[in-house]
Amino acid sequence: MSTIPKTYNPKEVEDKWYATWLERGFFKSKPNPKKEPYTVVIPPPNVTGVLHMGHMLNNTIQDVLVRRARMQGKEACWVPGTDHASIATEARVVNMLKEKGINKADISREEFLKYAFEWKEKYGGIILEQLKKLGASCDWDRTRFTMEPDLTQAVIDVFVDLYRKGHIYRGVRMVNWDPQGLTALSDEEVNFKQVNGKLYYLRYGIEGSDEVLTVATKRPETIMGDVAICVHPADERYKHLAGKKAIIPLVNRAIPIIFDEYVDIEFGTGVLKVTPAHDINDYELGQKHNLPSIDVLNDNGTIHERAGIYVGEDRFVVRKKITKELEAKGLLEKVEDSVTNVGFSERTDAVIEPKLSMQWWCKMDAMAKPALENVMNDTIKLHPPKFKNMYRSWMENVHDWCISRQLWWGQQIPAYYLPDGTFVVGRNAEEALQEARTKSGNPDLQLSDLRQDEDVLDTWFSSWLWPISVFDGFKDPDNEDILYYYPTNDLVTAPEILFFWVARMIMAGYEFRKELPFKNVYLTGIVRDAQGRKMSKSLGNSPDPLDLIDQYGADGVRAGMLFSSPAGNDLLFDEKLCEQGRNFSNKIWNAFRLINGWEVDETLPNPNEKAIKWFDSKFNEALNILEDHFDKFRISDALLTVYKLVWDDFCSNYLEMIKPAFGSPIDAATLQATYEFLEKLMKVLHPFMPFITEEIWNNMKERAPKDCLVVAPWPKQGRIDADLLRQTEYVLNVVGQVRNMRNSKNISPAKKLALHVRLSEGKNAIAGYETLVSKLANLSEIQETEQPLDNALSFVAEDSTEFFIPMEGNIDAAAERERILKELDYTKGFLASVEKKLSNERFVAGAPEAVISAERKKQSDAEAKIAALEQSLSALPAE
Repeated sequence: MSTIPKTYNPKEVEDKWYATWLERGFFKSKPNPKKEPYTVVIPPPNVTGVLHMGHMLNNTIQDVLVRRARMQGKEACWVPGTDHASIATEARVVNMLKEKGINKADISREEFLKYAFEWKEKYGGIILEQLKKLGASCDWDRTRFTMEPDLTQAVIDVFVDLYRKGHIYRGVRMVNWDPQGLTALSDEEVNFKQVNGKLYYLRYGIEGSDEVLTVATKRPETIMGDVAICVHPADERYKHLAGKKAIIPLVNRAIPIIFDEYVDIEFGTGVLKVTPAHDINDYELGQKHNLPSIDVLNDNGTIHERAGIYVGEDRFVVRKKITKELEAKGLLEKVEDSVTNVGFSERTDAVIEPKLSMQWWCKMDAMAKPALENVMNDTIKLHPPKFKNMYRSWMENVHDWCISRQLWWGQQIPAYYLPDGTFVVGRNAEEALQEARTKSGNPDLQLSDLRQDEDVLDTWFSSWLWPISVFDGFKDPDNEDILYYYPTNDLVTAPEILFFWVARMIMAGYEFRKELPFKNVYLTGIVRDAQGRKMSKSLGNSPDPLDLIDQYGADGVRAGMLFSSPAGNDLLFDEKLCEQGRNFSNKIWNAFRLINGWEVDETLPNPNEKAIKWFDSKFNEALNILEDHFDKFRISDALLTVYKLVWDDFCSNYLEMIKPAFGSPIDAATLQATYEFLEKLMKVLHPFMPFITEEIWNNMKERAPKDCLVVAPWPKQGRIDADLLRQTEYVLNVVGQVRNMRNSKNISPAKKLALHVRLSEGKNAIAGYETLVSKLANLSEIQETEQPLDNALSFVAEDSTEFFIPMEGNIDAAAERERILKELDYTKGFLASVEKKLSNERFVAGAPEAVISAERKKQSDAEAKIAALEQSLSALPAE
């Protein structure tokens, strides 16, 4: 046997094996018609990103699925890549330029993009390198970037295609506006927070009368954009105002009073000021009642000159100033504290401004239909399925998608404006020029006469194409890769982007390839701390994943992440879980060292056939359960199944069953079987803990370079002997009871004890297992008896068989009497509660038969236990 280190060194092992896997090309994939493809595309992390706990969880799960598929003989292909992340990256580059004394406004678009690409080359690949530390088995040769030339061309081609189909249009609509980033944002780029604010009660005069209408608003700084006052048609307080007008305070402009059921009679005074340019609900109300829209804010959040007052001042400064002026002029009735939901830009943390803006939009209603239908009918399965209702709700109420962003980093919109202000759309400038000449009827138009739209496309407009574009499915729809790898198999992602990314990828799949992009979507939970708070840098409650890997090893961290991460439910992360993962690594290592240290004697017979047959059945039973967990995407349960199999069944039970006496050799048959079991265990554990399992696999014997665990065949399902499992479980419970007796009486584990079995119906419940029980429980003898034994400890097994351990003067009789009396008292109380339940006619008549049977079993077990305890009590020496 080879000599292996006493302690397991994760860092040394992880670096060695990851380099070996890469060097030997185990992660590389190419189309193979003889094998079933298994494809996963990574949710591309932002090029601005570094590894955080959410990435750790997500990529560990992906790696588990990919490694298992590879071992199952499938052509496993995990495609990595990064997302250009328009807003985040542009913000980083702008800040970098500021540090160099360069203002974005002072340089050309071309110069800015040159700096941006330099930044991306320097920092953009950091997170992918970090994923290698985790053990991610991606095909790194296939790494893609959403702004590389081929993927950019795919985005442009899709824009042109959808525009020509009538799905893309340009128009003024309400958007989320970031006054600091100076761009429109998608809904998922807005973080809503509960903010303590104020509710201001303003006095609006009624034209032609002395009457005053009090209006409650959270935004007095937008009154200059008011176009109507709205009340509920059923509100008796205001019915007399039909046909009248209100006067905006300070502004002194008359606006109509309208009636609509949208108004909440109970909120504030039941009167709503309608400001369509600055509130999405007011905008909808304005559209319904054909109201004008007055935008009183500049793009940077200052007051526009059309407001007439406070021009050029910041919106929040104006809120304070206008409140004071209203109060001074008697136009402010009161101010109340209020809690409100405020949207903040995910990137700049500026308060979002709902704003009417000329943008490019993509119609989603037609594309949403197949994407909804095929999730609801489980053609595409969500795991867990509870998310189907949320998905349906969103898809049935889908809105047009604002796809333009006022940035430079991204795919520039392929629309070109003619001198007369009209525009054409083309895949490139030359195609656009031909379109422009045709549209204008002017064959002399030149490229210099055209101006390309300044905006870029939303980052999601590239990532929604990801499962197709990574295989160049737009460049060549019939290329070998796309035909073999698409549709992909499983997508692992977070629920918060179920609509904004997953749903759109499904739409793209049906729109551009007429089929689904993936078959399963596994939705991870949010990683939270022990207090339930979402882990974040700002809270300072998120550990650095690389520090965790340094401390506990990648395998320990992977296991720790999975120990408590059921699909779709949040993970309450505790560093102790990683410690548990590291302890598991050490347990496996020590078990291997134990086996590796045994000397073999070829002449010895095999005394362990029962133990070997039992563990073989136990392994097959666990494998069956494991496969079911994988089929249902219960990845955490799958790991716990293997954990219990290794720790409890193999280490604590099997190895104890077959372990030779200290200094004695082991027989060849048992050692051979044990090594075969260890190989199987390493296989089923490998997807979860790849490094230590590969190290043990290669230390077990000399292996060829291609004979690595990473590509070893997944175990096949074998026979399960249910009777053997049941009987051995019984025997192990008896052993556990003897050990518990030792512990409770402080009897040394080294002291041999005698065990007497009271025959039940003439049968010995552990017949045939005496050798095993004697070894595990350290017994000097096992005897059969037909009568209870005096002066002995006793316990009752689950089949009511009684076991006795003669006390032989080792027991403190007074203490034992006290213990038995306590247990007797408890058991009698328990029996009384069961009998009370069974004497309740309503319970017996209404409960299912299985429940009644279970209660009667509890009753008979308690009665047997009481009889045994009373027997033990009477067997104690008299006081």
